Parts: sequence; C-alpha cells; structure tokens
Amino acid sequence: MSELALDSQTDIPQGYERGSFRSWIGVMAGLIGAFMAILDIQITNASMKEIQGSLGATLEEGSWISTAYLVAEMIAIPLSGWLSQGLSVRRYLLWSTTAFILASILCSLSWNLESMIVFRALQGFFGGALIPLAFRLILELLPDNKRATGMALFGVTATFAPSIGPTLGGWLTEQFSWHYLFYINLPPGLLVLGMLAYGLQAKPIAWQQLKNADYSGILTMALGMGCLEVVLEEGNRKDWFGSDLIQSLAIIAALNLSLFVYIQLKKSAPLVNLRLLGQRDFALSTIAYFLLGLALFASIYMIPLYLSQIHNYTPLEIGEVIMWMGFPQLLVLPLVPRLVERFDARYLAAFGFALFGLSNYLNSQMTLDFAGDQMVLAQIVRALGQPFVIVPIGIVATMHLHKSENASASTVLNVIRNLGGACGIALVSTLIDVQYRTHFADMKQTVSAVSSQAYEYLNQTTQMLIQGGSDPITAKAQANALLAKTMMQQAYIQAYNDVFLIISGLLLIAVLSVVLIRKPTQA
Repeated sequence: MSELALDSQTDIPQGYERGSFRSWIGVMAGLIGAFMAILDIQITNASMKEIQGSLGATLEEGSWISTAYLVAEMIAIPLSGWLSQGLSVRRYLLWSTTAFILASILCSLSWNLESMIVFRALQGFFGGALIPLAFRLILELLPDNKRATGMALFGVTATFAPSIGPTLGGWLTEQFSWHYLFYINLPPGLLVLGMLAYGLQAKPIAWQQLKNADYSGILTMALGMGCLEVVLEEGNRKDWFGSDLIQSLAIIAALNLSLFVYIQLKKSAPLVNLRLLGQRDFALSTIAYFLLGLALFASIYMIPLYLSQIHNYTPLEIGEVIMWMGFPQLLVLPLVPRLVERFDARYLAAFGFALFGLSNYLNSQMTLDFAGDQMVLAQIVRALGQPFVIVPIGIVATMHLHKSENASASTVLNVIRNLGGACGIALVSTLIDVQYRTHFADMKQTVSAVSSQAYEYLNQTTQMLIQGGSDPITAKAQANALLAKTMMQQAYIQAYNDVFLIISGLLLIAVLSVVLIRKPTQA
C-alpha cells in the first residue's frame, strides 16, 4: 500500500477503522512487543550469577547489566510520543522492534561485561519505545466499548510479564544456558514485525515535526531521568550519599529535571505535556500508577531475595513460587472488562489495590518456618487483585482527556509506573538493610537479659555437635556460630516483615487516591 497521510476518522482507508480486524492485529502486535520489553527487565535477575561468572564480573559490576537496561528504557519512554508523531507509529514501532531483536542477539554474543552493558542499554532503549506505544494503540485503535478489553490485555504485559520473568529466566538457564534469555526474543519479535506491518496504517514522515523538536527538553530529560535511575538502582549498593558518585548524579538529576519541568510548562509544543498533571483526575491516577509500580516491583524484588537468603532456594525454585503471582491473573483478566461495564471503575480499582495491600500484609507475618509453600496464598491474593487495578485505572485516567493528549498521557503514566518501580526497589533494599541492623542490635542487647535461655541453647547445641564427632572446643565455636546465624536470620525476617507492612500501608493511599477520582462519565 502506498504511504497514506489521511488522518481523520472518516478518511481512514477501509480496514483501518477503529475496532476493525486490522486494528486489533496492530493492538495485539503492540501488546506482544510491550510484553517482551517488560519481560526482559526481570528475566536476567534469576540468572545473574551465571551471567557474571561467564563474563568475569563481580556482583557489584554485574548489577549494571540490569541498571543499563532500566536507564535506557526510562530515557526512551518520554521520547516515544515525539518520535512516533514524527516518524508515524507504524514506522517507529517497526524500527524499534527490529533494533530490539538485534540488540537481544548482540546481548547473547557478549564477550565481556562492557559489551553486555552496551547491548543491554540498546535493548532497553528500543524496548522502552514498545511499552507506551502499546498503551497508546489501545486508546487510538479501539472503540470506547472495547477499551476495557484492551486495558485487560495491557494488564497482562504490565503485571504478568514481570511475574513470570524470574521463572522463565531460571528455567531457560537451568535447561539450556543464559544465552537463551535473549534468543527467546527472536520468534515473537519476528511475529510482531509481521503483525505491525499488516495492522497499522502507513503514513509519511512528518519532517517538520522532527525538525521542530524540543531539543532542550530532550537533553534535560535524558540527563535527569538517566541520572535519577542510576541513583535509585545503585544508591543502596554505594551507601547512598556517602558516595561521591551518587551525590554528583543526584545533583545532576535534580537540576536537569527541574529545568525539564520548567521548559515543558513554558513551551506551547512541549516534548511531554506535563500540564496534564494539573487535571485533578489524571494527577490522582498518576499517584495510583506510581504506587502500583512501587508495590509490583518491590514484591518481585523482595520475594526472590527472601527465599534465596533465608531458605537457600535455587532460581528455578524461586520461579515456582513467583509464578503464583502471575498465572491466576489469566483467569481473572477476561472477567474484568465485563465488570467495568457494570460497576464503577473507581471502586473496582480500589478493590484491586485493597487485595494487593492484603497480600503484602499476609507476607508481613513471616517466621523462620515461612517458606515458598506458605507464600502461595499471598501470591494468589496479589494475582487476583492486580487485574482489578490495571484495567479500571487505565480507563479512569484517560477518559477525560482529548485524543490529542493520548501520546503524552501514555508517556506520563508509563514513566510514572516505571519510576515507581525503581523507587520501590531502592526503598525496600534500603529499608531491609536499615531494619535488619536495628533488629540485630536489639537482639544482641536482649541476649544478656535471657542469658539462661541462650546458655541452655548453646549447651544443648554443643552436646549435639560433640555427639556428632566434634571436639569440645570446635563444638562450642560451632554452637556460637549457629546462634549468631539464627539471630541474623530472625533479624532479617523481622526486617522483611516491616517492609511488607509498609508497602501494605502505601497501597491504602492508592485506594484513597482512586476513590477520590471523579465518577466516570459515559462515552
């Protein structure tokens, strides 16, 4: 088909109307692409030891494999609105998907840590374009009465993909090798290219749109968001503001993000329309999106860490627990669009956030015997709640907006959710360390108060070790080491309980924010 510049609803060629078969193919292509991009955020986490060992990297150096992806993705998302308007959504998605596939193949061919970091950054940059554009395609290609169905499908990418990422990654690494974490993108990537080419309308490049770019906004956004992401990802590992690097990056981030906001509010044609945040309902929705990202990524971060640290679970065993956060969603998601038609979307979202908060509260009651089997109930409750959040909140956040604001709305909401995820991981990693030190110090102080119980424990353990063949001096040292290990485990468990409880409380704020949104009006 020749390049088409027709834009109004009445002039769209036959087959490209909203809700047509071709439109659905385009939407599904965008959703599969977004699923791939979000999956790749988490898929390397369970296999990081194997990747680090193969590339000769330390644990701290290996953390940049994930950080590079997230930094590049965070920069790409705000650029997606401008580039898709200038290049056309079809062309931009085709180019981005092709580049994402090539970057994935290059990641599997990495020969050292530096090459892996560069290729992961490329993968994150081009993958970052796929996420907001999938959201935008739902808003622009589907009729209003099918938008809930589209949001339900988007919920699969936003919540199901990170839930199964560690499971799939652990299985691929154990059955094949870590290289298959990246090879797996090739088959669906090629499918997405074919679907995009068929499902989306071809349009010429809008050279004037590209030439009149907000370059000052692009520069300040890239520096600000990139530095902020590094601060959040690496801050806890480098003792936050005790590190000169973190201090410098935080200052750069603060200055550039302040300039970015000022520039966007001043310009008549900004890179991202931040004036949307002045609309009450949209602003409340962004609060909910931020807390959704925070709670979702914090949970996916904490549960594997707890199971590996306290119970020595393997990546595959961790994946078998995490999958309960994902698969039950598939049973609920088809029902949510029908419920949105019958019930107030605000209260459905509040119900979902309440279930999400309840699941974190259930995890805040852990003891030393609390392992994977005991976590299944909380995982299922979380899985049942997430679809009730992601579908209604997407509808409520955008239903008062004009069509011309869709690109900026999609960008803002996806940036906010990703930023919430980065803040969530930074928050919980810091709080776990702080609370662990606090609880461990309290335990050491109380040992003297219960010295008779501690003495009895040490005596019994020493006698058991002597009966097992150890000499008395070695047995006593081993008993002391076991007592210290038990105290450390208990301190960590209490720290995890504290953090899960805090997240549960934050999700109550999300419940309040969606209830305060104005009642949706009929289209």
